[in-house]
Amino acid sequence: MSISAELRSGESASQSELQLRLSGVIDESVVDGPGMRYVLFVQGCPHKCPGCHNPQTHDFEGGTLISVEEALERIRATLDSDSLIDGMTISGGEPMSQAAALVPIADEAKARGLDLMIYSGYTYEKLLEMSSEDKAIGHLLEVADKLVDGPFVMAQRDLTLEFRGSRNQRFIDLVKTRKTGKVTPFISDKWDIPL
Repeated sequence: MSISAELRSGESASQSELQLRLSGVIDESVVDGPGMRYVLFVQGCPHKCPGCHNPQTHDFEGGTLISVEEALERIRATLDSDSLIDGMTISGGEPMSQAAALVPIADEAKARGLDLMIYSGYTYEKLLEMSSEDKAIGHLLEVADKLVDGPFVMAQRDLTLEFRGSRNQRFIDLVKTRKTGKVTPFISDKWDIPL
């Protein structure tokens, strides 16, 4: 039974039993979201968008399988030694394909006061629909601050967009979206980010 299926059925795997398949990690990035960010690239993607920036993340059997506890130890060691990091980005691959394993990682980021940004090839509306069956997806949407949603579409590719690859993708302020009940684009005085 998959981790997400365990959550759906009411069973829970302990944090030490959860496994995460990673494609890679960047300890310090300024291109995967606003500010200095710790970035996790998960492995496995059902979308397989033509022209994807990270095609090496598509194979669900690729990358490296590690325990969530090991991932947390690595994250804590990096964050404890690097005071410049003010955010975490979870990209991929498709993070929502490993939502249950990412819950403890997202919770760690929020416990440390980090801004949490997630990329997904699913639209926000589809993720809300999916969250009725997969509580881990719902949890990630509740704790994340920002979401870049939608598949990469080569015909809408736009290199002038920050943190997105194609015009159909939205950079969503999840904090404001949860407050207003309407999808709200992320806009910040701190970061010069075009809509």
